[in-house]
Amino acid sequence: MSTQTLKLPLYEKIGYAMGDAAANLVWRGALAYLAVFYTDVFGLTAAAAALLFLVVRLSDGITDIIMGMIADRTESRWGKFRPWILFSTPLLGLFMILCFTTPDWSAQNKLIYAYITYIGLTLCYTLNNVPYSALMGVMTESDVERTSLSAFRFAGAFMGGLLVMGFLPYFVNLFGQGDNAMGYQYTMYLFAAVLVVLMVITFTTTKERLKPVVSNSAGLKADLWDLTKNLPFILLPLMAITLFFYFRNLTTAIIFVLVMTAMWYAIQYLLKRPRDKISATQQDMIDLITNKPWLILLGMGFLTMMFNGIKYGVIAYYFKYIVGDELMTGQFFIALLVVSIFGALSTSYLARIFGRRWLFIGSLIIGSALTICMYWVPQGNVTMVFVLGCGAEFFAAIFPTLFFSLLGDSADYSEWKNGRRATGLVYSAGTFVQKTGGGFAGALVLIVLASYGYDGMDPSSVADTLPGIKLLMSWIPAAFGIAAAVLMLFYPITDKQQQRMTDELMLRRAKA
Repeated sequence: MSTQTLKLPLYEKIGYAMGDAAANLVWRGALAYLAVFYTDVFGLTAAAAALLFLVVRLSDGITDIIMGMIADRTESRWGKFRPWILFSTPLLGLFMILCFTTPDWSAQNKLIYAYITYIGLTLCYTLNNVPYSALMGVMTESDVERTSLSAFRFAGAFMGGLLVMGFLPYFVNLFGQGDNAMGYQYTMYLFAAVLVVLMVITFTTTKERLKPVVSNSAGLKADLWDLTKNLPFILLPLMAITLFFYFRNLTTAIIFVLVMTAMWYAIQYLLKRPRDKISATQQDMIDLITNKPWLILLGMGFLTMMFNGIKYGVIAYYFKYIVGDELMTGQFFIALLVVSIFGALSTSYLARIFGRRWLFIGSLIIGSALTICMYWVPQGNVTMVFVLGCGAEFFAAIFPTLFFSLLGDSADYSEWKNGRRATGLVYSAGTFVQKTGGGFAGALVLIVLASYGYDGMDPSSVADTLPGIKLLMSWIPAAFGIAAAVLMLFYPITDKQQQRMTDELMLRRAKA
């Protein structure tokens, strides 16, 4: 069987792309505007909003892994992953509206409402996007087609982001007529309706071709019960990281070191146990822990999401307070996302020339260098802001495209090495680390602003915050991009090795 026979039809690639266009009505909207909505419209303090972002990411640590396991074990006439895309869509649209609704309540009750609705939004996003991401891994066996499919996916993602990030300020102004709280709510009604239509298109146009098998499973109910006994392996590191990230003192540093040391010894204990003494969920965890390409991608997903998330999270503040034109935020987002579409669609072609690994590294270095240059842009030079921002964004658009393509390779690696393929679990961990990176990025923006004394309801606090905003647009995200470039040097799978694994796996499946 040749990879040529696995070529996906154009309509299916476009249909798959519509799913991420829909998801990014939520993801890009929440990532780009939720922080400024919470501080400047909803009325939360920057510190309270930062803690909210971090706490919600802890819940993702549980739900993404659980959803990956559930999706892997789902059997239906529509496949493993497509049913979840369809059934979760109405809930996702509902919580999108609720999250951007401002009730006329006390400050304490509003904070509780923000926790409930934001956790609800991320939970529904997990139900929808973990299966959606995993769907890519079973639509084709070809790594070339996966890269192409990923390019279409993120072109769709940027188109969805274009609608939200480019036009949301105008819709808020149009529907609100000076009442931003009402403007946000009615704008989300519109976006939720579009989301439902696009997700239905994805469901009806895509097809699952590969049949991943999770071996050594005692059934979903037993596996989920077993997972609850292993939750500390997921939650403790996340809690330690969150405590250190938010409080940044000696006590939390000691807790972090102790927890990670205990985790290392626990992992070594599991690795030494005979396979017949290990449960299915523990075997899933071991397969991930011993999957070097996946571990490196895990770090890459977090670092690149921090790079992109910090920049997107501060843009609204940058144009409001440094450029002095809040509505220009939408124009800048439109420019970025148009460039992003070209960046995503160019990835497949550029990967064939340079190879995916070196393309990833080069894009990180160039994107980070252009981002650093933003620090020296003179105040008022909007043209230079657009030129540097769009230049960096072209390369930043390549990051997620390659990331999700390479996640499919890490699932191949696990099947090739261990004879087990948990596609949903591999992709759930990938989507989790991206959402974690997005949450930490949003929290870091708010923590930096809070450290400079920012108060969205007090205009007099803004002047002292301007240096922090400039750092968040330049040096801080670039540091994560450079770290990601260094990490990618250690990625072990070459394109030649990936082709060899693909050929061997196709032969195994043909024999089976």
